[in-house]
Amino acid sequence: MDLDLRKLRYFAAVAEHRHFGRAAEQLFITQPVLSRQIRAIEQELGCTLLVRTTRSVELTPAGRQLQEEARGILAAVAAAVQRVHDADRGTRRLVVAFSPGLHVSEAIRAFALRHPDVETDLVPARWWEQDAPLRDGRCQVAYLRRPFDDTGLRTIPIGHEPRVACLPATHPLAARAELTTADLVGERMLDAPVRRTASLEEKFELIASGHGIALLPLSVARSYARPDLVHRTVTDVPGVETCLAVPADLADLADRRGKPLRDFLEIAAATLRPA
Repeated sequence: MDLDLRKLRYFAAVAEHRHFGRAAEQLFITQPVLSRQIRAIEQELGCTLLVRTTRSVELTPAGRQLQEEARGILAAVAAAVQRVHDADRGTRRLVVAFSPGLHVSEAIRAFALRHPDVETDLVPARWWEQDAPLRDGRCQVAYLRRPFDDTGLRTIPIGHEPRVACLPATHPLAARAELTTADLVGERMLDAPVRRTASLEEKFELIASGHGIALLPLSVARSYARPDLVHRTVTDVPGVETCLAVPADLADLADRRGKPLRDFLEIAAATLRPA
């Protein structure tokens, strides 16, 4: 069957808002029209995606899976449309993805000085599927942390950063200057596959409310600093490697199309590596 992108966008809006009225407002359509479109995509797929009650809308397991798939599909389509427009206008563009907490702005500024005619865009890479923007065409290069699936990718090591335990400021371990893994025995860890959160904001809310603690890269903990949380170095936990990644077929381009990417890799490797 062919998946209708319009219906997929409608479903994604309902899945995001968990409310037909708010989703219809976002889409500038009426609620009855939206309801018919959702029923139509359920009939086409042959499965129930949403459980509707008088007060809420919940996703079924199939609905949660389609929501995950829809994010990548719709983002890839938007990226393809942008590339078509760029080709029509003669615009040269470099899109860079980055993992939460990693800062690529210094490399972007240095690249712009060398290539003022190339437009640069940024795409956040979700922490549980960092390589997705590279594979669905949303970006040409990414600044990521391992581990991720590097099959078919070229990578350039940049550095390492320690992992820290993030915990409530009221936690007994918060008074310690540093911790070991032995100190964490018996603690509830909010890490996949135990509990995969939809966002880092959700994870930090869970930690602050006492639902557990998490091991995170230091840069992530610093980027989301808040007074009700603390982070402590865990001395016997291996750090995480940071690297630049690019699809192998793009890295092999030796013509004019590949020069901005090659230059960015050179600039980023020099500017992002720790002194």
